[in-house]
Amino acid sequence: MIGGPSLPQERRVVTAIPGPKSAELNQRRKEAVSAGVGVALPAYIVAGGGGVLVDADGNSLIDLGSGIAVTSVGNSAPAVVANVQSQVEAFTHTCFMVTPYELYLDVAERLNRLTPGHHAKRTALFNSGAEAVENAVKIARHATGRQAVVAFEHGYHGRTNLTLALTAKNMPYKQHFGPFAPEIYRVPGSYPFHDGRTGMQAAETAIRRIDRELGGENVAAVIIEPIAGEGGFIDPASGFLSMLAQYCRNHGIVFIADEVQTGFARTGDMFACDHEGVVPDMMTMAKGMAGGLPLAAVTGRAEIMDAVHPGGLGGTYGGNPTACAAAIGALDTIENDGLIERAREIGEIFYSRLGAMAEKFPEIGDIRGRGAMIGMELVEPGTGKPNAGLTSALAAYCHGEGVVILTAGTYGNVIRFLPPLTIPDHLLHEGLDVVEAGIAANV
Repeated sequence: MIGGPSLPQERRVVTAIPGPKSAELNQRRKEAVSAGVGVALPAYIVAGGGGVLVDADGNSLIDLGSGIAVTSVGNSAPAVVANVQSQVEAFTHTCFMVTPYELYLDVAERLNRLTPGHHAKRTALFNSGAEAVENAVKIARHATGRQAVVAFEHGYHGRTNLTLALTAKNMPYKQHFGPFAPEIYRVPGSYPFHDGRTGMQAAETAIRRIDRELGGENVAAVIIEPIAGEGGFIDPASGFLSMLAQYCRNHGIVFIADEVQTGFARTGDMFACDHEGVVPDMMTMAKGMAGGLPLAAVTGRAEIMDAVHPGGLGGTYGGNPTACAAAIGALDTIENDGLIERAREIGEIFYSRLGAMAEKFPEIGDIRGRGAMIGMELVEPGTGKPNAGLTSALAAYCHGEGVVILTAGTYGNVIRFLPPLTIPDHLLHEGLDVVEAGIAANV
């Protein structure tokens, strides 16, 4: 079956989901794959493109998840496919640290241009978002000679030992995996739906905690997601990020924006920091950068990135040439096909449709986010308490009707919408029709 944009852009349910072929494959998974690797919807995919995923039983699912914000340019985007095919015919690997290649430079130069700020920058490439975050912390500690790192409530930064220390949520990420890396400190962030504070008030609280418990002169880095992802698509109140960044500048602290999930047109800007003109000292990126291939990056101020001794950064697969070729194709697609503007259009559709649902269903407590990164927090009417039961029931309903949606949130009560930026409007509306029917069926 041919994938990519040529796939019919339709929802098609021909069997129960998952169907018999997927069920057979899932039994093989249970016998071959660690039980620790979870699966949200065991419908085994054989093709994808535009706004759909086709499973082994012939069901065509509306994709409102993009593999957790990875296939932002759509599955098998033509420029990505062409670049990858050309590169694998030339060579698949040399290790950039042994015998380098131009594609790594191409990606680094592009990221230096696209990321916020006009200062001199340097980039290092890695394999995953967690690896990028871990290296960003290493670089910040090396450059400042300090050890303490500040993270935030509801934050998610990865599954390695150090990034688990940064991550706030215990289950399923941290349970029984400790002890974790030391010198990590957590402070409150900005969660307008729950705390009711302005950005300045929330920032003042966080800064007071840092000053009182650590002392700014002891902090190597402050790391934050401009919009919290796994924590529940929490969009901080206006001014919170900029005040935090200014505090870091005043105290010689490296301000790290973790844009692993928010980056590359997802929020209606190339990066979420662009929305308020926040310029981080370092930025971590992955997910939407390479059209589905594993690639990550740290881009930062030249004086910080160059502080590390030669050989102190790297990795065998970091900046793999095929992944770099895919990244150039994905970035070309974003810039040439107007996907930043398309993300904003998608956001308008979501806010219009979900806002109308919120008027009908008091279980919808909050709608937030930007562009094609929208969260819907579900609560118990009257109390406002997190409604994790409805959230899981809604996800199960949508999955059974052929719509891929994801859940999130520290309390497990947020539906997160992350459609490919290539999804057509009619699939967005049809998917949201299913979401509305699912809420009505489960409240």
